[in-house]
Amino acid sequence: MSDLPPKPSVLFVCVHNAGRSQMAAAFLAHLSRGKVEVRSAGSAPAETVNPAAVEAMAEVGIDLSAQAPKILTVEAVQASDVVITMGCGDTCPVFPGKRYLDWKLDDPAGQGIEAVRPIRDEIEQRIRGLLAELLARHA
Repeated sequence: MSDLPPKPSVLFVCVHNAGRSQMAAAFLAHLSRGKVEVRSAGSAPAETVNPAAVEAMAEVGIDLSAQAPKILTVEAVQASDVVITMGCGDTCPVFPGKRYLDWKLDDPAGQGIEAVRPIRDEIEQRIRGLLAELLARHA
């Protein structure tokens, strides 16, 4: 048996799970190097991940091409310590004891790569701050 505390877990939620939540989850998974359990989901998932988001992430060395939008489930919320919503409004179930953050970010849907890059960069900065906080709490 390990005496290590369980890994912190984070769920990113947006409506389509095709842009912001996919980029955030990919950044956190990449930067945490396995120290954080990462999930993403959407209240009304798209068919595919936004191609501009895939391209923007590829520019920073993170491959989103194999990802697919996933439906938000109650189980995913219950299994997460922190739930970060990105424009899903009231569609995200709320459970006592969970930490909820709402990140106001522009929606990359229908945007070209030039519009998606600043969204990607803002997400990366927020993820770096979140990761430092999570690792400090679980040290």
